[in-house]
Amino acid sequence: MREELRAGRREAIEAAAYRLLAEKGYAGMSMLAVARAARASNETIYRWYGSKEGLARALVDSNTLVVRQVLDRALAAAPEGAPEGGGEPLKALYAICPVLLEMQVGDRMTALNRAAAADPSGELGRALDRSEREEIIVRLALLMQAAIAAGSVKEENAARATEWLMRLLVGDWQVRRMTGVMPMPGAEAIAARVAEAWRAFRRLAVLR
Repeated sequence: MREELRAGRREAIEAAAYRLLAEKGYAGMSMLAVARAARASNETIYRWYGSKEGLARALVDSNTLVVRQVLDRALAAAPEGAPEGGGEPLKALYAICPVLLEMQVGDRMTALNRAAAADPSGELGRALDRSEREEIIVRLALLMQAAIAAGSVKEENAARATEWLMRLLVGDWQVRRMTGVMPMPGAEAIAARVAEAWRAFRRLAVLR
């Protein structure tokens, strides 16, 4: 199967899975239901994803892909331990904030969080937690460490400084999105939130 066709089929399958998550929750998102909704064969679904848990991990990973790519590019320009310059890691941290926030409160993450909260098996919640900690937080902490090494951040513990930034940035927005009291924020609201969080983070952790 040509790569373009395969990518298109995967996108259709994952879009169908998101629709089922929103309509029926994680328990109602069976592999057969996804196959039928995507007009794909059950055999293809199992061959590509292995299991329902594998499909859930793929949904989570694809949702964070853009953030991971931006962070990887920033890390390539600011290697850990760079004594000066290093691709200006503090500016890179600021630049990732709107991308990260939009992903954290976007429709797909909201659907995943809602489904995870209602999933008694905990499978989806574990996939979300793994992705957050192993794919996003680790990269953010490496970039934060580069900013510390470059002399831009006074807090010496990169993990602590990363946690501060995440809390200031996301705050209660994820919960408000999950409970339906907050619509998806527009570009102006995202920008205002990032600016407010960054001002607070600078007061807490930044030297200048």
